[in-house]
Amino acid sequence: MRSLPARRSLGALVVAAGALLASAVPAFAHVTVQPGSVQQGGYSAVAFRVPNESDTASTVKVEVNLPLDHPMASVRTQPVPGWTAVLEKSKLDKPLDSHGQQITEAVSKITWTAGEGTKIAPGQYQDFAVSLGALPTDADTLVFKALQTYDNGDVVRWIEEAKDGQPEPSKPAPALKLTKAAGATAAAADQHSADSTAKQEAASGGKSSDSAARTLGVVGIVVGVVGAALGVAGLRRRSAQS
Repeated sequence: MRSLPARRSLGALVVAAGALLASAVPAFAHVTVQPGSVQQGGYSAVAFRVPNESDTASTVKVEVNLPLDHPMASVRTQPVPGWTAVLEKSKLDKPLDSHGQQITEAVSKITWTAGEGTKIAPGQYQDFAVSLGALPTDADTLVFKALQTYDNGDVVRWIEEAKDGQPEPSKPAPALKLTKAAGATAAAADQHSADSTAKQEAASGGKSSDSAARTLGVVGIVVGVVGAALGVAGLRRRSAQS
């Protein structure tokens, strides 16, 4: 038979392990954007991945808010069997220029609602695909705040923004990283190389100009000395003749 201290130690280990597992579960149940990174400036198809994190209830509605500080002119949803998608638009404070046209409103929210007999059951997840564009070129991250509604009335608000240097929030908002296009990166590298070459050539040109000037100066001095010598010699000859 185990002693009382041994049983207490075992119980403490079980409790600690349970707490560790409980804290780890939400990390795998976040609403996320797939893939997590796309290029700036273009059009991309992404999917909002919604896992069901409840053991007793099912997800029946998903709401995703699009950032209006970086609005996109084109937002299209891919049909999901059993789900109805509704797109809501909002007026923009500043019109968006898209292919020469002024866009005064943009999609600000997408709501997917499950039909009869449809749900994301415990242990399951669902991808909601969306085509977005044109993606901004002046941002490196887009944050999409989301709400997940269960059939028991619970609503999980995935709206907390992650911050550098701080622990990940318990209910982080889905975030999409934006990377510079390969062409833009190459162009920037070429421009940097061209600038460096121009600077080197300018410096080299300056040195060459200085060298040429010095050479011409020396030649001028030599010519002057020779001329002076010839002049003196000529005077001496005249004096001797006279």
